[in-house]
Amino acid sequence: MATFGERIANFFNGDDNDTREGLHGLFVTELKNTYYAEKQAIDALGEQADAATTDEVRNAFLQHQDESRNQVARLEQVFQHIGIDAEEGSCDAIDGLADDARTVVSMTESDSLTRDAGLIIAAQKVEHHEIATYGSLVTLARVMGHSEAARLLEQTLEEEKNTDRKLTQLAESFINQRANSESGDMGNDQYSDSSAVRPDGVRYQDSGSVGQTYQSGSSYSGSQLGSGTMHSGSSTGTGSSVGSSSYGSGTSSFGTGNDATLGGTSGI
Repeated sequence: MATFGERIANFFNGDDNDTREGLHGLFVTELKNTYYAEKQAIDALGEQADAATTDEVRNAFLQHQDESRNQVARLEQVFQHIGIDAEEGSCDAIDGLADDARTVVSMTESDSLTRDAGLIIAAQKVEHHEIATYGSLVTLARVMGHSEAARLLEQTLEEEKNTDRKLTQLAESFINQRANSESGDMGNDQYSDSSAVRPDGVRYQDSGSVGQTYQSGSSYSGSQLGSGTMHSGSSTGTGSSVGSSSYGSGTSSFGTGNDATLGGTSGI
C-alpha cells in the first residue's frame, strides 16, 4: 500500500488511478460553477463601470468585461474538449462579492475617488477568487491528462493575474493619493476613517490606502497589511501560509511558489 506521501506525489503526477473518477466529477462541477461565475462577473463589471468616477477606472472595468466574455467562450471550448455540455452551476462567492461591490457604491459618494478606490478593492477580491479557481482547474486538468483544457484554462489564469496587477497599478498611480485627500463623512467608518481598526484590533496607519503600505511585509489586494502571511496573494497575520499547506514556512507541500490554489500559481 502506498504511503500518504506517495499518494500525494502520484496525485499531482497524474498517476493516481484510484481518484481519477472522483476528480472528473469535481473538475466538471468546478467548471460549471466557474461558467456561472464568469457570466455573473460580466454583469457586475458593467454595474461597476457605470458607478465609477474616473474614465481610467471605468475603462479598466469595461476592458475586463470584454475579456471576461472571451473567457466564457474559452470555458465553452473546455467543456467541448472534455465531452461535456456547457452548463451553469452556482457560486455563492461571486454572488457575495458582487453584493460587496454594490455596498461600496451605496456607502460612497458619487463622483468621488473614494468610490473608485472601493471599487478597485471589490474588483481585486473577485480577481483573487478567480486566480485561485483557475489555478486549481489548471492543476486538475493536468492531473487528468486534459492538456488542451489545461492550456485554455491557463490562458485565462494569466489574464486574471494580469488584470489584478493592472488594478494595483491603477490604484497606486493616482486613485489612492487623491482619494486620501477627500474629506467628509461617507456614512461608514470603513471608508471614511483612514485609521480604522482591523478585525484583530490593530489600527491601520493614517497614511494607508489601496495599494499602499499599512505596516510591513505582505500584500492584500495590492496593499500592505501585516507581515508574512500569504492567502491568495494577500496577508492577514504573521508567519503562516494559508492555502499553500505549509504553516510558518511560506512553502508548499503541493508545489513551489504557490498561492491559495490546488497546486497553485505564483505571481499575484
